[in-house]
Parts: sequence; C-alpha cells; structure tokens
Amino acid sequence: MKKNVIIIGAAGRDFHNFNTCFRGNENYNVVAFTAAQIPDIDGRKYPAALAGDLYPGGIPVYQEKELPRLIKELNVDICVFSYSDVPYSRVMEVSAIANASGAAFWLPSPKDTMIRSTKPLIAVGATRTGCGKSQTSRKIIEIMAGMGLKVVAIRHPMPYGDLVKQKVQRFATVEDLKKHECTIEEMEEYEPHVVTRRNVIYAGVDYEAILREAENDPDGCDLILWDGGNNDFPFYKPDLMIGVLDPMRPGAEVSYYPGEVVARISDVICINKIDSASLEDIWTVRRNIAKINPGATVIDAASYLTVDKPERITGKQVLVVEDGPTLTHGEMKIGAGTLAAKKYGAAGLIDPRPYTVGKLRQTFETYPGIGVLLPAMGYGDQQIKDLEATIANTPCDAVVIGTPIDLSRIINIKQPTVKVGYELQEIGYPNLTDVLGEFVKKHHLLDK
Repeated sequence: MKKNVIIIGAAGRDFHNFNTCFRGNENYNVVAFTAAQIPDIDGRKYPAALAGDLYPGGIPVYQEKELPRLIKELNVDICVFSYSDVPYSRVMEVSAIANASGAAFWLPSPKDTMIRSTKPLIAVGATRTGCGKSQTSRKIIEIMAGMGLKVVAIRHPMPYGDLVKQKVQRFATVEDLKKHECTIEEMEEYEPHVVTRRNVIYAGVDYEAILREAENDPDGCDLILWDGGNNDFPFYKPDLMIGVLDPMRPGAEVSYYPGEVVARISDVICINKIDSASLEDIWTVRRNIAKINPGATVIDAASYLTVDKPERITGKQVLVVEDGPTLTHGEMKIGAGTLAAKKYGAAGLIDPRPYTVGKLRQTFETYPGIGVLLPAMGYGDQQIKDLEATIANTPCDAVVIGTPIDLSRIINIKQPTVKVGYELQEIGYPNLTDVLGEFVKKHHLLDK
C-alpha cells in the first residue's frame, strides 16, 4: 500500500528530496509540500512538468502552520523534514507535531539524496547561514583558475518564481540575472561569480539536469564547485568537502540541523572570522570539531573588509543594510556593514524600525532579534519596493551596504552610500592552496 507523504520545506531542499527520493517512486504518494522561512512561497504548486507522471495535477504547497490539519485530512503516514538552518529544538518540535498528529518523521540522509558527478567535485558547506561559504567558494575558484582550470559553480537552489522556467538556470553575465528575473537574494549569490570571478554558475530546481548541463558547459568544465546554501549538506557526492564554521556563533556546529552533519562529513574545516571573534569562542569551536571530526584538516581564516568610501562613515549617523537571510533565520547580530561602521568610527547606527513599511515591518515582527540593522529582503517585487521606501524614510547621513551586491544598482537610494565587500584571508598553514594542490594531483586535473 502506498504511503502518503508531506515534505516539510522552504523551496529548495524539499524539491530536491522529492526529485531524488519520491519522483517516479510508486511506493509513495506525496500529497503536499509545506513552506517556512521564506515569505510568499506557499499557495502555489510543484508543477506537473517537474513532478513527473505520477502527479498530473502537480503537488500543492501550504504553510507549515497547517501541518496538523493536513496530516489528519490527507491521511499522511510520513512527514519528511527538508529545510536547513534550524535549531535542534525546532526540528524536534516539528517531529512532535507530526508524531502527535499520527505521522512518522523522517530526515533523509546525504546517501539518499546526493547525486554523483562525472567530473571531480568540491563542495562548500557551513554550520550556519552567513559563515562565509560564498567567499570561500570565490577563493577556491581564484586558486583553481590560477592553475588554468575551468571551474563551473552550482549554487544551492532559491526557486522563488516560475518553477518550470527555473528548472535549469545558467548565469554567465549580469544580463542573465535580468533574464531569469532574479530576486535580491539570488543576485547576492550569483552576481559575484559572473562579475568578480567571471565564471559560470548554475542553479534552478532539477539538480540532476543542472549537473549534467554544467558538466558539459559550452565554455568548458574541468571540475564542479558546489556552493551550498544555509547550512545544508550538498546535493552532490563531493570528492572534497569543505565546511565553514563561524566562531561568532560558537556551539552552532553541534546544535543546528543540518549544520552538524556538514561539520561531521567535512574533509576540511575552515574556521572563519577569527579576526572578529573572541579567543574563548574560537576555542569552543576548535574543541567541538576535535570531538566530532578529529580527522579533519583545519584552516584558520579571517573575513577582511573592503570599503569604497570610508570617509562617509567617520563621525556620521549611518543606516547599515546587511544580507537578509543572515540576519533573519541566520540570527547574526552583526555583519560586514556593522563591522565597517565600527572600524571607521560611525557616530551611531540609525534604527530603521520606526521607518519600515509593508513586508519589511512584518520581517521585524517575525525576527525581533534583528535589532538596529536593516535586512536586505528582496524575495519579490513588493519586498524590493518596501526596502527602497524604508531606506528613503530613514534619516541618516549615509547608507552602509554590507550585502554581496551593490543595492544602489537595484533600488534608488537617495542618501550617500558606502559599499562594503569581504573576502577570505587564510592565516598560516595549512591553507586552501595546499589542500587544492593535493586535490588537483589526486584527480590528475593538470595531466593534459
């Protein structure tokens, strides 16, 4: 008898788990997805064109808060937890809700969901959102490109629009970002690849189809780089797994799902931001890694800042705008913009909360711990408009932009702006050059 299944997700890992574990599998009937974390992703369907022949009507997506009702009304046997950057207490709370409503609770393993590549593959993951995965990925690409190798990156999904159109996406130029109608969150991840590193990056919904196209990219492909999202483990089987940890959130590496999975399966652990964290917190992270993954190679690193107009910060009242997911479900209290404001002597940080409008006001209600920083929320047109209006409403001398992209290119900002960037700087040895050199030798990538 078929088992009825609900996949509990947030528009990413949930679709991948469906594709790898349930699509075409006649032992199960996926009756619904639920959505959390990301605004405005419920109320749609996982379309029939992606769901396969067993789902000619597609699969509906509901809000996660409806889970108890859905389990009972749809006679659900199994709930499959499928999103990331969640404290263990929340994972088990959802498990209790599922069990109390009559359903089993599953956590699919990497073995169940990883796809193998025909190319050597390096994966970058983290124990929390905002640890520094993207800057680590950029550093890897820089090193490999310096060896003359062609790296094709694949990014963890952010399919918030038309899922059929987003099945496979290839980004090689800034124009491609417009072509695929990217949100701010998507541009923050894709733009640095195509602008700064000038390499191709893929994303989308169907990650086996994406991988096969990436392996045969028209510009060439020597190896694949998985650039992970949140603290999720990779969708692909890595030949080298690099995990990035943040000592500014010590203990998260053993208390968040699935971040501890990343910490345990990584061949290399990069402890980032040691220039900003306390010695006590750094040693907490070191002790935890020594306990759960003693065989990992540990690299120390700093996240150094680049600031284009520091004179606009010194002695001024500034509004700091930071990466949205890092402040919301990532729970970070500071980011690159905050550090730049402190380093260059801002007179004060303007609290944006009295000036928020629309969906941004709702964001602060959902995540009250954000404080005086402004998350660059832009999952849709309305959020982007609300972000622009909120910045315009906020009385400040300058806007310090700590996001990976220049927001002034996306929205109209009337105040003077300061752009803050951040790159990975390894400290001491071993370093990524050492690790990647061994990887290149092992896979004979320069034997041409």
